[in-house]
Parts: sequence; structure tokens; C-alpha cells
Amino acid sequence: MAFECQERESLYEPRAESDLLHSELRIGNGSVEIPGVKLSCLQKKGALVPSGYKPSLSDKDLSTTIYQRSIIDLPQALISEILNCLDPKELGLVSCVSTSLHKLASEHHAWKEFYCERWGLPVVFGAKSLGFSDENSWKELFVEREFRSKIFLGRYSIDTLYGHTEAVRTVFLLASAKLIFTSGYDSIVRMWDMEEGLSIAASKPLGCTIRAVAADTKLLVAGGADGFIHCWKSVDGLRNLFDLTGFQKEKTEFRLWKHEGPITSLALDMKNIFSGSWDMSVRIWDRSSMKCIKTLRHSDWVWGLAPHENSIASTSGSDVYIWDIISETPLAIIHNAHEGNTYSLARSHTGDFLFTGGEDGGIKMFEIRRYGSETSVVLISQWMPHSGPVYSLSFEFPWLVSASGDGKLALIDVRKLLKTNRRALSKKVSSKTVEPPHRMLHGFGSNLFSVNVGCDRIVCGGEEGVVRIWNFTQALEIERRARALKGVRLENRMRRRRMQMEMNAKSGRPDQCSVAAHKNPINGDRNRAWHTKRRASGKAKA
Repeated sequence: MAFECQERESLYEPRAESDLLHSELRIGNGSVEIPGVKLSCLQKKGALVPSGYKPSLSDKDLSTTIYQRSIIDLPQALISEILNCLDPKELGLVSCVSTSLHKLASEHHAWKEFYCERWGLPVVFGAKSLGFSDENSWKELFVEREFRSKIFLGRYSIDTLYGHTEAVRTVFLLASAKLIFTSGYDSIVRMWDMEEGLSIAASKPLGCTIRAVAADTKLLVAGGADGFIHCWKSVDGLRNLFDLTGFQKEKTEFRLWKHEGPITSLALDMKNIFSGSWDMSVRIWDRSSMKCIKTLRHSDWVWGLAPHENSIASTSGSDVYIWDIISETPLAIIHNAHEGNTYSLARSHTGDFLFTGGEDGGIKMFEIRRYGSETSVVLISQWMPHSGPVYSLSFEFPWLVSASGDGKLALIDVRKLLKTNRRALSKKVSSKTVEPPHRMLHGFGSNLFSVNVGCDRIVCGGEEGVVRIWNFTQALEIERRARALKGVRLENRMRRRRMQMEMNAKSGRPDQCSVAAHKNPINGDRNRAWHTKRRASGKAKA
């Protein structure tokens, strides 16, 4: 039977149930729309009217029951698959539609994926101090971390740490343990308390310039100009994890040697140690046996590296390499990424996005795309915030922080450039398009050699021989108070609205807000009335 609308004709063709199940679903206003099924209706009352048929009361009731079908009538497994296609913002909006959707959307497994894609898995050590607990859901963890990521545009305070006698070449922030590790030309590795800004311990002089430091809660490594990797294992029960002074009875310090030149970069993961050197090689060490298991040869000095799962990105001269660790072969090479050497490198937690900084003062963002066995690299965006070489980059979603020889720090928000919607395609940009940075931090008169960013702090070191900590916790507290005040205002507004609706219902008067909205719709009529009044007032003045 065909259905037609009284004001315009529209036909409905019956379809099999299997065809309906395989149709594409579109969500809108709390209902499910199947494009292949078109039901004609009265535009005023919304009732289904068969052609040549007079509606009765029972038919109207039947049509009303048809329109009450919504997405919550679908099986929960199908709803979960639909919600899996949404980004964090859309999933949050769905959780506000109804009570049933709130439970499904809030407990959806996609929140864990969103969190891990941006910041990785939360570290258990010191997690409670950062606002994490076992009782929090993944949605609450995501919302809290997303809230913290907005404070780098707010107020800050600067803490200056003195202790090094010469330039600081490298800094590393271990936020999970609230520790900072620094070293440089004075060949001493120092450990600082992140909260208090006090020096906790210092190693003995290692006899050479230290250009790279990396750490986790189990191992601390420092790379020297003599080609050695100096290592310290963590001590169980020790509050500050590592015994740099050697006072403990247990021997935890040892060295690794295979490089034939100064070590410029270090990185750790759960199984391996990665080291890059001016001997034009990147070496991979097994953490259990502490032996070199793989060597990746380059054509020039290696300046930086960034591993991710089974691949590792490295900079050599002006080129950027992306290696497959298992086969020890390059997957892709970016030739002449910058004018001059490419000094710095950073990578997103997903490994799909790569950031490079060069001698020309520019910063570039690339996307690594994989199609089966093929890998390609696409330029996403670029910035020119510095007048000197970019010596260091650090990334913590969504902020990319750079340290330069001009004595400045640049903060760049790459939130809009990342693929937050898994269905969206990233845009391509012209090589001539240059984006401005979102914030510049000044106050240094000489070279900045290293920078590292945490959830609410930025740590940097340079030629002055001091370590500076940019503390944004003040902005975090201000933002929390503003959010709480906004919630109180919204609650009061809704309470006044409900009281007004109850009073109107008792008195039998229509809702004043609805009447006002009906008389003054938000369209061109309001603008024309305003312009008419303005012209009339102008004529009166004349």
C-alpha cells in the first residue's frame, strides 16, 4: 500500500526486514532515521495517511505509537556499535539525551580508547596524586585530563632551580613520580622534586657532557659524549626511586657501550632502550639482558629519535627516517625536512603524527599513513615561531612545546589538526601555508637546549645553567572555580525557569518565553525590525 502526504506526494515502498537491518542509520533528535524508508506525513500533525483513506481516531493513535520508536528500542549491542562511530564531543552529547543513553554512553569502552590515544595508559605510580583512582570511570578520567589540557593559556608562575655550574643540555620530567632529571656540560645528573623545586640528589661527575636523559619508574639512563650509556636501576622502597649518590648497599649503577661517538638522544619503552649517536647509528638494547640487539645505520649524524611499538622515527642530518624495528629497514624517508639539520623530534601517543624542528627555526607536523605494506608521510601543517634553531620538542596532547636558540618557548595547540573523529579525513596543506603559534613564553636571554612538558608544568634548560619550571597549577585552580561558578549559575537559571513554568501552568497563561520566541524568531525579520527602528530614530534626530 502506498502512503502519500495531503500537501505533497511521497510514496512508500515496502522493504524486506533484512534490507532494513543493513540500512545506514542516522541519529538525530533522539530518533533513528533509515534513509531507504520514507514515511509521508501531515506537516501540521505528523500523522501517517494512506492514499484514498479517511483517518479515524484509532488510526491516529496507531500513527502516534509509530513515531514513539527511538534509538533506545534497538538492541544494546547495536547501540554500542553506533556509539563507537562518535568522537568524544558527540559521545558526551549523547549521554545527555536520556537516562538510558547516559548509562550506555558513559560506560562505553570508547572512552578508554580516547584516553589512550591522547595520553597513553595512566601510570599507577603516583596516579592518585594526579586525580586518578580506581573508582573513576574512563569517562571521568578523560574529562579531567581534557580539562587540565586547557590551562596552558592561563596564568603561570616560574620556579628557577640553581645547581648546575654550566649549560643545561637536557631535561626530563617524570610526572608520575613528580621528579625532574637534568644534566649538561658539568657532566652531573641531578634529580629534583617537581613540587618543591628542591635538589634531591646528584650523581658523581661522569667525565663528559651529558646530552640526553630518559627515565621511567624502573630505569634511568643518561647518554654522554664518550659514547657510554650510564644507567641506574630503581631501588625498591626508595622514595625517590634512584640512588644517584651510591649510598645504598645494593649496586644499581652500570654502563653500556657500543657507540663510537657522542650520544645525542635516548628513549625507553617496556622492553627496549633506544639510543642515537653522532656515529650515524641508532642502537636498540634489550632491557632484560642489557645487550645491543639491533643497529640502524644512517647517512649522517643522528640528532633525535621517537619510538612507537614496532617502528621508530629518527632524524639524521636534514632527513627524517621511519624504521621498521623487526626488519631493520626504513619504511619512509622525508628528505630535506628542514633547511639545515633537523635537530628535534616528537611523536603522538598513537604514533600516527610526527613533529620535527630544524635549524631554520621552523616546526612541521606530518601524518604517517599505512596502507597494507606501504607507508607514506603527508605534511599536515607547519609553523615558523622562532628566529633561531629549534633544539627541542615535547608533545603532550594537545600541546606541542618547542625550545629554541632565540631564548623563547612556543606553545602550539594541535587539537584541530588531529583526527579526533575517526571517520574524518585529515586535510592536506600547501607547503607555503604557515600557521601562527598559540602562545610564546619569553624571559630568556640565551639558547634553550631542552624542554619537557607534563600535565600542568613545562620544564626547560639552557645556556644560562639554570632550570626553569613554568607552573600552571594557578590557572588550574582558577579554571576550577570558574567552572564551579558556571555550574551554580546554570542551576539557578534552570530553577527559576521551572518555577516560572509552574506558575504559568497554575494561572493558565502560556509560557512567556515561548510566546516571545514565536513573535521574534531568530531570523532576518529581527534584523529588519532593528534596522527599521534605527532608520526611524535617525530620521527623528535629523
